[in-house]
Amino acid sequence: MPSAAEVAWLIPTLPLIGAVAVGLGLISVNSTINNLRKPVAITLLSCIGASTVLSYAVLAEQLSGAPEVEHLFVWASAGNFILPMGYVIDPLGAVMLALVTTIALLVMIYSHGYMAHDKGYVRFFTYLALFSSSMLGLIVSPNLLEIYVFWELVGMCSYLLVGFWYDREGAAHAAQKAFIVNRVGDFGLLLGILGLFWATNSFDFHGIASGLSDALSTGAVPQWAALTLCLLVFMGPMAKSAQFPLHVWLPDAMEGPTPISALIHAATMVAAGVFLVARLEPLYSQFPFVGLVIAVVGTITCFLGASIALTQMDLKKGLAYSTVSQLGYMMLAMGCGAPIAGMFHLITHAFFKAMLFLGSGSVIHAMEEVVGHEPILAQDMRLMGGLRKKMPITSRTFLIGCIAISGIPPLAGFWSKDEILGQAFNTFPFLWIVGFLTAGMTAFYMFRLYFLTFEGEFRGENKELQAQLMNLAEISNDEEDHQHQPGKLHESPWSMTMPLTALAVPSVVIGFVGIPWNSQFAKLLNPQEALEMSSHFEWGEFLALAAASVAISTAGISFAFFAYYRNRIDIEKLFANRFSVVNKFLQNKWYLDEINEKIFVRGSRRLAKEVLEVDAKVVDGVVNLTGLLTLGSGEGLKYFETGRAQFYALIVFGGVIALVALFGVLGPAPT
Repeated sequence: MPSAAEVAWLIPTLPLIGAVAVGLGLISVNSTINNLRKPVAITLLSCIGASTVLSYAVLAEQLSGAPEVEHLFVWASAGNFILPMGYVIDPLGAVMLALVTTIALLVMIYSHGYMAHDKGYVRFFTYLALFSSSMLGLIVSPNLLEIYVFWELVGMCSYLLVGFWYDREGAAHAAQKAFIVNRVGDFGLLLGILGLFWATNSFDFHGIASGLSDALSTGAVPQWAALTLCLLVFMGPMAKSAQFPLHVWLPDAMEGPTPISALIHAATMVAAGVFLVARLEPLYSQFPFVGLVIAVVGTITCFLGASIALTQMDLKKGLAYSTVSQLGYMMLAMGCGAPIAGMFHLITHAFFKAMLFLGSGSVIHAMEEVVGHEPILAQDMRLMGGLRKKMPITSRTFLIGCIAISGIPPLAGFWSKDEILGQAFNTFPFLWIVGFLTAGMTAFYMFRLYFLTFEGEFRGENKELQAQLMNLAEISNDEEDHQHQPGKLHESPWSMTMPLTALAVPSVVIGFVGIPWNSQFAKLLNPQEALEMSSHFEWGEFLALAAASVAISTAGISFAFFAYYRNRIDIEKLFANRFSVVNKFLQNKWYLDEINEKIFVRGSRRLAKEVLEVDAKVVDGVVNLTGLLTLGSGEGLKYFETGRAQFYALIVFGGVIALVALFGVLGPAPT
């Protein structure tokens, strides 16, 4: 009987087969397939479920000490050039496979309740299966070229899902923005991949690392070229994992359905960039400057996301900027030469961030019963409050997520975030200070979200406030959806609350697999590094840094408690009015969208107009002039076509006389 690793190729293949089968059905017999909602959902859930079982079997084998498995076949060859494709199973891949399939399965179960009344239910499930398959294929890819193929498939699926409600202008624009921003990063990634192949004649991760090292030692590749290639490759993860300044697409991606927001922010698209940087650790570890760049970019992203989240009133966008900040922490760890710490935070963050996003979807689902389906109302926390009494499961799981992401022990986020801060403290102390302050900001804005949403009095029935928000968003109140008859708040159905409960368990306990003095996670990924970590572990340093981290997180929670629960602190008076310039700066998201609009969007349009002018006046002018000359000369020459031999002889004689006269005027050639 083959081992699980031997049949691991089925893990991405099963959901792909399901997605293709249903997709072909939608193309050929659309109405019939759309009427088969439950059979389609069961089929695709079964595909993801089977992949999940296989993924955990693969993980169990790796935990028991099974060797890495790599199966390759020749996809293309020409002379000495051979391009292998296939799949590889190692500890890092096994962990990611289990994570992605778990989150994808729970998101699909949740989607059954969330998308129950959507006319695109079957199409949504098909996209989810294809998205999951693409990410799973990326994880098992054995080389950079194959990763790039699945990388682009992940980008395509995100475009389809972010713009799922394409009839909404905001969703269509968000999908285009995500697509274009990611193309910028992917262009750099492609250039880097081709450049590394030129330098090393390999697409394999270890082959590239060793080949570039040899090329540098022999002088075949200069240092500046190697650095440039490494940074070009990093552009791909910068865009996929929403790092500054290519992070701008991720908050706008909230225009898609909430389940896909949970999948993107937890286990698929944004995780792909961090995963690729971890895969390329043998390459990046050779260049301290590249590590410094990654760490600085991650730190800026970390602080930027947290600072903007402080002022967000849209529940989903607040969580989106939280994801941007947490991704910054992961990249900070990668830049510090601690990929295990970065991957550990990716794992813990995936569980509690998926739970938080699905919790926000549960809240929005309930709010739509009261205020209608207009997102500006259903997602604005100023219309929420008091939901804890009506939605006990959602509120409790959301609270667990807030505690976890704030870094309060013993929940998962404490262990992973504290490990990153400890690595930063020993490598780049200044960056540790920024990460440390961001931890306090994280605790504040997350409990700000919780208190505004679940505590106090419900504000959703305030018609005056609704009208003010609609006016601020410049949306007419006369639309049909705004004539919605208010219903009653209630807890979401079991298909939505069950995934929340399931995700709450790892959000609490999974951190214990990475305790720094005996990290089982590190032992799985890199036993040698785990041994080094445990041998160099110092209780004094750990307790001091952990106490400082918990203290600043507690301070942030306390500040949010007195400001938004007890109403003892007036944030408007204390901060917004006193530091109005800073407050406006944060509310406008550092003006980065405006800068992009002015420089790149308007600039590209202006350039396009200039090119159009050149095309119309110069290129078309030359073509039209050539045509006119041809037409005119043809019209003139036709009168010389008489058919009389005497006339043709006369023309030849005249030509000869003209040539003789011309050479006579010019004189003899110089000798």
